[in-house]
Amino acid sequence: MAWSADEQARLARAERGWTNRPRPPAARWFPVVVAALIQVPGLVIAIHDARRDALSLAFVLVAFASSFVLLAARKHPGVVVAVIGALCAPAIAVSAGPPFAAVPLAFAVVSAVVRGARVWAWWTLAGLAVLGPLAAYLLSVQPTAIIRPLIVALILLLLVGVGEAIRNRRERYRELSRTIAARRESAAEAERLRIARELHDVLAHSLSQISVQAGVGLHLFDTRPDKARESLEAIRATSGQALEEVRGVLGFLRSEGDGAARAPEPDIDRIPVLVDTYRRAGLEVRYENTLTTVPAPAIQLAVYRIVQESLTNIGRHAQATHVWIALGQDDREYVVSVIDDGRGLPDDDDLGGGMLGMRERAELLGGRFEAVSEEAGGVTVTARIPIRTAGAA
Repeated sequence: MAWSADEQARLARAERGWTNRPRPPAARWFPVVVAALIQVPGLVIAIHDARRDALSLAFVLVAFASSFVLLAARKHPGVVVAVIGALCAPAIAVSAGPPFAAVPLAFAVVSAVVRGARVWAWWTLAGLAVLGPLAAYLLSVQPTAIIRPLIVALILLLLVGVGEAIRNRRERYRELSRTIAARRESAAEAERLRIARELHDVLAHSLSQISVQAGVGLHLFDTRPDKARESLEAIRATSGQALEEVRGVLGFLRSEGDGAARAPEPDIDRIPVLVDTYRRAGLEVRYENTLTTVPAPAIQLAVYRIVQESLTNIGRHAQATHVWIALGQDDREYVVSVIDDGRGLPDDDDLGGGMLGMRERAELLGGRFEAVSEEAGGVTVTARIPIRTAGAA
C-alpha cells in the first residue's frame, strides 16, 4: 500500500504516540459553537418576523437549542442524530431562506457515520425525506416549501460520503497502528529469545565444563596433583570466559541503544580454544576448518554456538570418546558437522534441550539443521547455512 507524504508524517506522529493523546475538552464544543453561530442569521430573521409567524420562531429556537445536543455525540452518536433530526425537521420545513437549521443535523450525520452508527444516520435522512415534505405541506403556506426538505436530505447524503471517507481513513490508521504494535512486540519477543539463547549457550557450556573439570580434579587430587591443578586452571579459564560473555550480553542490554557490547561476540577463530578445553577433559577431538571465505559475523556466531552446544551435549549426555568437527562450504552453503561415537539420541527427545536452540540459530539465518543417530552409535549434527561473507554483510 502506497502512502502519501502527509500520511507518512501522520504515521510518524502516531509511532511517537502523538495521536493517542486525549483530545482537549474544547474539541467537544467546536461543532456546538459552529452550528449555533451559523444559525444566528436565521434566528434573527425569525425574531424579526415573529409577529407574523410565531410558530416558525418556536421551531427555529428548538433547532438552535439542538446544537447543544451535539455534546453527547461521542458517546451516543446514533441517538443524537435521531434526536437532532426530529428537532430540526420542523424548522427546515417552515423556515424561509437558507436552511440554517440543517447545520446541527449535518454535524450529527457526519459524527454518526464516523462512529459507526450508519443505520441511525440513514433512517434519520429517510425520515427527513419522507416526513419533511409532509410537515412542510401541513405547516407552510408556500406550495414550494415541500421541496426544501428533499434538497436538504440530498445534501446530507453527500455528507454521509464525507463521514465514510473519514471513517475509512481512521480505520486505516488504526490498522496500521496495530500492525506497528504487533511488529514491535514481535521484535521484542525475538530479542528476548536471542538473549535467552545466548545466556543458555554460555551458561550451559560453562557450567558443564566446570562440572566435568571439577570431577576430574577430585578424582586425581590424591594420585596426580599435577593433573588436578590443570583441571583447576581449566575451571578458572572457563569461568572467566563465561563471565566475559555474560558481561557482553548484559552490556548490550545496558547500552543506550547504540548496540555496543562490552565484549566481542565469539567467532570461528575461538573454536580451537573451545576444542582445547574438551581435550584437557579427556575427550579426543579432531577439528578441521576448510572454509575458503570469511563468513559474516552473525554466521560465525551461529557456527560457534552450534559447535559449543554440540560439545556441551556430548560432554554431558553422550559418553563419547571421539568427536570430529568439520567446517566446510560448497557453492551455496556453509556446512558445519559434529560427529561423535557416543550413545546416540534418546528415543523420546531427539531434538530436545540445546538442539532446539541450534535448529533455531540455523533457521534464523535461512539454513537447515538436523541431528541423526547413527546405527553404529553416536550422533551426527549437521547445520547448513547460506553463504554470506563478512564483506557482503
